[in-house]
Amino acid sequence: MTEHSKLAGRLLVDCLLEQGCDRIFTVPGESFLAVLDGLHDVPAIDTVVCRQEGGAAFMACADGAMTGRPGVCFVTRGPGATNASIGVHVAHQDSQPMILFVGDVDRGMKDREGFQELDFQAVFGPMCKWAARIDDAARIPEYVARAWSVAIAGRPGPVVLALPEDMLREEIEGIAPRPAVVRPAQAACPDAMGALMAMLGDAVAPIAIVGGAGWNAKARDHFTAFAEAVGLPVAGAFRRQDAVPNSSSVWAGNLGYGPNPKLIERVRAADLVIAVGARLGEATTDGYELLTPDHPDQTLVHVHPDPEELGRVYRADLAICADMAEFSESAALLADEVIDFDAGAEAHREWIDWSTPQDSGTSGLDLALAVKTMRELLPADAIICNGAGNFSGWWHRYWPYEGYPSQLAPTAGAMGYGVPAAVAAARRFPDRSVVAVAGDGDFLMNGQELATAAALDLDLLVLVIDNGVYGTIRMHQERDYPARVSGTTLANPDFARFGEAFGAWTATADDNAGFDAAIKEAAGRSGLRLIHCRTEIENLAASGLKLSTLRSRA
Repeated sequence: MTEHSKLAGRLLVDCLLEQGCDRIFTVPGESFLAVLDGLHDVPAIDTVVCRQEGGAAFMACADGAMTGRPGVCFVTRGPGATNASIGVHVAHQDSQPMILFVGDVDRGMKDREGFQELDFQAVFGPMCKWAARIDDAARIPEYVARAWSVAIAGRPGPVVLALPEDMLREEIEGIAPRPAVVRPAQAACPDAMGALMAMLGDAVAPIAIVGGAGWNAKARDHFTAFAEAVGLPVAGAFRRQDAVPNSSSVWAGNLGYGPNPKLIERVRAADLVIAVGARLGEATTDGYELLTPDHPDQTLVHVHPDPEELGRVYRADLAICADMAEFSESAALLADEVIDFDAGAEAHREWIDWSTPQDSGTSGLDLALAVKTMRELLPADAIICNGAGNFSGWWHRYWPYEGYPSQLAPTAGAMGYGVPAAVAAARRFPDRSVVAVAGDGDFLMNGQELATAAALDLDLLVLVIDNGVYGTIRMHQERDYPARVSGTTLANPDFARFGEAFGAWTATADDNAGFDAAIKEAAGRSGLRLIHCRTEIENLAASGLKLSTLRSRA
């Protein structure tokens, strides 16, 4: 190479630096060795080496959710790309900015079904905002800048770029990185804001449902100030419980699976629903039944940063396309135009009653009381990370999400998310307490990323909730096919010994006395810690649902 030339792989790294990328997650592959070589001399980008592409993609999802910038992941073609596809799907359904770079076959081998070849546009196109292949090394700056812009614009989401191996090895000269065009934040239309305030003024029982695309700390602060000023009850969309501090005087709790029945009734009785950032998806709306797409007898104001989302599923009486922070700031400035409702304080009292752990008389380990102990011993701004499963319901109901961000949980319902998300969170916020909560089935889908946590010497606590079954599926099985257990029982390892193999401090808890002692010691330690929490199958959900009750109803 000449003095002024470089490999295309290094140009790609320089283009990421230009966008402000400071971390990538990867499982290495021979198809993008030129990029790994380019990273060798760039300490400004932290290269996190993971153990499976699904874990790496989940980490990128979580990093994008925490920063508002695209989480970046590099994997190889074929098996690497398909393993990582779960992270792309989650980033899409969760509206999280992400870029997945996939090493590809040489350009001359395309369409011959070469080794691990995959049609990336066909595979990823339906689950991402843009899928493309960079065939010309001179266009790397163009593609990277566009990918960055697309990932964060409107409704944030994933972008997938394929990188032919021979293209990355090309020697190029005179090509400079290009900054992404960050589209200006769209302010809310003043006329629309006036109409919203008039609607609020006429409302008798309004409620807000918040959290989702484009939500950030600024939006959180301004919307909280607005809602508190007018006494507006605020509910979080599914797994968006950190959208408003749960200590807020108007926080009404979370929608999704197992919500407070009084909150459900409040939504049903609302004459005005203000959805801000939320897509109003299936989980938030209980299968589009709690709030129906046509919502007769209810007025819907839908605020979203992407015009394509407005009117796509729900008929909006007032649609406002705006940046979440800009909208929330405008609302806060107009709060004095609206009368003060008593409903916000009332809804918050109902949430406190619902979310205060009580002794249920459960034999063995009562998870409600376990969360109560965590509330007493862990910092209020702890980041709670979980995947999918009934186990998560106890934290959704009883943990007060106070900091921002403090909830990393996939609205797409993907299992195996908790541990990788916690790795990303501990790396991004080393001074905050990070907890991964995982069911026994959930944990073993990406438990290998304990190796990544250990390699990085992360400060991280993992709780493995072990009841020996795929809990959610077993619950549905007992409801629909009572006493006909098939395919839902698990044979588990000793999770404490599993954790020890990665160098973690571990403990096992079979009851609340054991859990309290373990969490107290874990809270006083640093580094990687794991508590194996053994629970009974009988206790299926945080709502108090029992296995015996399901069978008796059948």
